[in-house]
Amino acid sequence: MLAAPLSLQARLMAAVIGFVSLILVIVAIITSATLGNTLEIRLQEQVNGAAAETVPLVTSRAQTASILGEPLTAEYAMEGQRVPANSLLLMVAPPSTAPSGIIVTPDDRTVLSGADLLTLTSALQHSRNATVTLPDFGSYRVTVDQTDNGVLVITGLPRADVQHTMTSLFTTIALATLGGLILLAITTALTISMGLRPLRAVAATATRVASQPLDRGEVTITERVPEYEADARTEVGRVGVALNTLLDHVDESLAARQRNEDRMRRFVADASHELRTPLASIRGYSELSLRALSQGDGPDALQHTTSALERIQAQSLRMTRLVEDLLLLARLDEGTELVHGTVDLSQLAVEAVADAQPTGPEHVWKLEAPEEPVLVPGDTGRLHQVVGNLLANARTHTPPGTTITLSVTPVDGGAELRVHDDGPGIDPEVRDELFARFARGDVSRARQSGGTGLGLAIAKAIVEGHGGSITVTSEPGDTSFTVHLPAARTASSETPAQ
Repeated sequence: MLAAPLSLQARLMAAVIGFVSLILVIVAIITSATLGNTLEIRLQEQVNGAAAETVPLVTSRAQTASILGEPLTAEYAMEGQRVPANSLLLMVAPPSTAPSGIIVTPDDRTVLSGADLLTLTSALQHSRNATVTLPDFGSYRVTVDQTDNGVLVITGLPRADVQHTMTSLFTTIALATLGGLILLAITTALTISMGLRPLRAVAATATRVASQPLDRGEVTITERVPEYEADARTEVGRVGVALNTLLDHVDESLAARQRNEDRMRRFVADASHELRTPLASIRGYSELSLRALSQGDGPDALQHTTSALERIQAQSLRMTRLVEDLLLLARLDEGTELVHGTVDLSQLAVEAVADAQPTGPEHVWKLEAPEEPVLVPGDTGRLHQVVGNLLANARTHTPPGTTITLSVTPVDGGAELRVHDDGPGIDPEVRDELFARFARGDVSRARQSGGTGLGLAIAKAIVEGHGGSITVTSEPGDTSFTVHLPAARTASSETPAQ
């Protein structure tokens, strides 16, 4: 069985506790070693102090034993002497007699065995100071000296106090370290839990968003990471800020997708309606022609047939223009329709007004253009179509007597074409949809104003294909369509290679 992976919080806590534990262990080892070394040095000083007392004592006792003719032993040397410490080890090795040793305490005196004496002499064979362990008495710190008359004197003090102190120290350090680790674990868990709380909020928000159906219909994402969990001043908080920014972008994209779908539905419905009308007319007139031909060959049949064929031709031309406009829009979207050269906007404006005047004799036409050429890179035919569509739009949607002015103005970085009229203005409810395909002020699709609603959409597509922009401002008595064309094409308007 594979173990379940640890959570991020558990991994972080384990890493912090492990790292701090290592530091505490190192500190404990260094502290213990330093204190132990200090205690050993102090014990050595005490041993040296004790030796400073026992060596003169042994020297004096050796002289007395020589006068009395008695052997010099450790028991004889310590006879009648008080022990300044809890325990004192003394070994005496005269040149001519066997060594002897004794451990003296305030309550007892114990003679060392031959094995103990051998252990002492072996430990001090190559060093003046040593630590020895006697099986029956424990560990001692000993030092060796020699009197003036050649007697070796080994003096030692027990290490029991040092060992007891070290044991207490290790116990204290171990308990303190354990308590510190427990406290550290609790503090770390709380700190990491609070630090990762914004991530949990991010995960919860992402989970709620993921459970929503986003693949169809009108969708609005209202879920967001709470502001108090999305603090841009912290690293974890910036994750929440980034997710909120992403959700805002996704929400806007979904709204744009829905608008595009709605626009596409309207486009399909409008295109179907615009195509269905001439097709219905063609079908009706063709049936009328067949009926007239089947009824006879007289003048009336010929007249009805001729009239029906003329209507079929008119509706076919209307449907052809519609299909051509749709094809033009598709090609403009792909960037494959424009042929760029040098365009003189002044000359183009003169020709456009001249073409528009016969179609609107009841309107007042004005032209404002500089005498010198205003040159921009572009497609002459398509820009002429833009100006023609704008002038036709102004003529169609304004009453007779309206003044329509076409002006050309050179500006920094390009030129501007403006079509202005003093008509009743544009309904604010349809102003935002003017450049949409099949957009018409007459929503009932009545044919009083004519047109299919593609003129302004084509104009906008052509202008944007030149890297320019088209805008509209309107209020009663003052409506202007402004086309800005750059002096040089932008990268976005480059025609892709075929």
